Amino acid sequence: MARPLMLLALAVALVGCAPVDEQATTASSAAPSASTACTKEQLSLVKAGKLTIGTDKPAYEPWFKDDDPSNGQGFESAVAFAVAGELGFDRSEIEWATVKFDSAFAPGDKTFDFDINQVSITPKRAEVVDFSNGYYTVKQAVVALKGGKYATAKTLAELQDAKIGVQVGTTSFDAVKSVIKPSADPNVYNEQVDAVNALKNKQVDALVVDLPTAFYVTAAQVENAQIVGQFSSTGGTPEEFGLVMEKGSALKPCVDKAVDALKSKGELAKIEQEWLGSAVGAPELS
Repeated sequence: MARPLMLLALAVALVGCAPVDEQATTASSAAPSASTACTKEQLSLVKAGKLTIGTDKPAYEPWFKDDDPSNGQGFESAVAFAVAGELGFDRSEIEWATVKFDSAFAPGDKTFDFDINQVSITPKRAEVVDFSNGYYTVKQAVVALKGGKYATAKTLAELQDAKIGVQVGTTSFDAVKSVIKPSADPNVYNEQVDAVNALKNKQVDALVVDLPTAFYVTAAQVENAQIVGQFSSTGGTPEEFGLVMEKGSALKPCVDKAVDALKSKGELAKIEQEWLGSAVGAPELS
């Protein structure tokens, strides 16, 4: 991304660890019936003949590239174009709308057909918007400074006595409390960039963020940092990102069908490997 590194540091406040209201859950949706009209000409759209996709600005890596959602690069840009393709749209028929993160899942009418912006599916959010079936299952990651006491931990139990930094109101915060269960309360920060700085300044032993953000932190924000490992957000239902639509959207069955088709064909896995592929090398913390 063609931006000064200091500006890039603000990315962590928006990337990945999307603030949540409740424990994430998979979106519930009945499969489209045989009679569901999912041809492009029969879709109910906010702008006739165009598929309008919303996301925030700036649009950060690894979800987007060069702050340009329309270039098809970055995980979520690629997913959005793949879903659009399944719905029958080519690139010339897609428009991008700037939508602030919180506005995407707030009650009310929407200026987009669907929004893609690392929005975790939660029951509370699903009361006021519709979610597609999940397009990405999120894991959490532990980041520490190389050579630190906990840098070589192999299990969650080895992190029990670590001083952990985390942003308040995030799935990472929930995971620290419910999965790692450290002996001392974690150091909690209002902004994730503050948690990152705490690690950088050795005020905490480790930082917990979502896995894609962990690779961003180690690559661009904290010199001499490493990923200790990854673990599931909860002991049960995994956290998932979903495409956001207006409540009661007639488009939902068709978007679900598109996401499911991309899953079954292995396309989502290919996109994840291309844009979030480094995650494959992060060891599991049991």
